[in-house]
Amino acid sequence: MALHEPSAGSIADDKSEHDRELGMRLRSIRKSKGRSMREIALDAGVSESFLSQVERGIASPSVASLRRICIALGESMGALFDDLAPHSTHDERLVRVGDRRRIYRPDGSADYLITPHVATQLEVHHNIISPHRSSGPEPYTHLGEEECVYVLQGSLTLTWDGADYELGAGDAMLIDPKVGHRFANNTDEPAIVLWIISPANKDI
Repeated sequence: MALHEPSAGSIADDKSEHDRELGMRLRSIRKSKGRSMREIALDAGVSESFLSQVERGIASPSVASLRRICIALGESMGALFDDLAPHSTHDERLVRVGDRRRIYRPDGSADYLITPHVATQLEVHHNIISPHRSSGPEPYTHLGEEECVYVLQGSLTLTWDGADYELGAGDAMLIDPKVGHRFANNTDEPAIVLWIISPANKDI
């Protein structure tokens, strides 16, 4: 059965809205902790004006800078996930397509967490990366012992430990997520990728 995924155009059209949602969530977390914008910017190694633009949804941080902002806030990237739909009453081990949590990502992609809350040894992300979008120029790292990158559709340029790898549909690569890596979709078509991380950490 075919999955109905958003088109490249719809992802691009929604990006500004996702930037606003990301900014609102970051601002809410910061204010709940009683931290000033100046403090967080200093701890994250970004300018206060840039952080202000991110919180207002008019600037889009790289994955690496977003992770540093989260660390400065004392939170993992998992804090940026949507909550599960309030009407969900299914088995805690079952994740229906409409109940997947979406993380607000700055790279123009739709990132869905498809493993449930109860997962402790495995974390799977379903990532739809828009054409000519990337995680940013700066490599990033995150917790985990192993990460498998599996391309379902399209192609992805994965940079890991300073080397570039061109992955096409059906290709997979195992990496250590604690080593700097970044990704880019340099084509005119969306790339659909599974990121499989062990153990689960909600910190991608």
